[in-house]
Amino acid sequence: MVNTKVNLCGIEMDNPVIPASGTFGFGYEFAMNYDINLLGTFSFKGTTKEPRFGNPTPRIAETPCGMLNSVGLQNPGVDKVISEELPRLKACFKKPVMANVSGFSVEDYAYTCEKLDQESQIGWFEVNVSCPNVHGGGLAFGTDPKNVAAVTKAVKKVTTKPVIIKLSPNVTDITEIAKACESEGADGVSLINTLLGMRINLKTKKPILANKAGGFSGPAIKPVALRMVYQVYEAVKIPIVGMGGISTAEDVIEMMLAGATAVEVGSANLVDPFACKTIIKNLPMVMEKYRIDNLTDIIGGAHNG
Repeated sequence: MVNTKVNLCGIEMDNPVIPASGTFGFGYEFAMNYDINLLGTFSFKGTTKEPRFGNPTPRIAETPCGMLNSVGLQNPGVDKVISEELPRLKACFKKPVMANVSGFSVEDYAYTCEKLDQESQIGWFEVNVSCPNVHGGGLAFGTDPKNVAAVTKAVKKVTTKPVIIKLSPNVTDITEIAKACESEGADGVSLINTLLGMRINLKTKKPILANKAGGFSGPAIKPVALRMVYQVYEAVKIPIVGMGGISTAEDVIEMMLAGATAVEVGSANLVDPFACKTIIKNLPMVMEKYRIDNLTDIIGGAHNG
């Protein structure tokens, strides 16, 4: 029997498979299709201090081997997440869940995390620093090590649960950002968030997305994600949650060899709602094929020798 269990920041998971934030709602929608308790965990929809309607439409565009989105963090706000979404989730998911949090100032992040920290269902925080800093000229927090350090420090100060910072790939050197997280006490990092992309409508001769540019995800970005996870693994000692183009059990193994302790699956859930269930079902067979007895043993395996 192979062992698919992993330990992420002190919490044991049955397997390393985590549906990514923004592709799995608050979980209960998918619980109508299958028992979501077979997941390692999942990262719920990005939550902000105030409710957000999101960006104007169109905000999704398909591309070969991927998709673009500029949904704009549409969510009901932290108070409603606590009063409405989490109770509905509790009825169908019995494991610790990952709370994905976004903000537009350091204070926003701290406020939302402090409120959610009191909820027993939350196992980890995944802090999305790809949001624009309204006090810093609108540039994303995640592009500047100092800003990332400030967010990490503020969130760690008001939380008791593991804090994982979700890194943007739209930077010159992602290892510098990861080191800034580690230096301020982050318990882990997750990467990569979406790349920045665009599509243009040939009839209107204008960008397809109302926001012009959007986050590019899907199979096409996997080599970029693997390279960045590999680099970050060599730069920091904290655990990594790897993501970007994951759609098969083989992809999960590849990402773990690059250095990931756990792996998020994003766009694949939008193509096939059963994607994560299938990956988990196939994982033991793929492990046997490649003579892997214990998943933990292969974390960072591509770096050895």
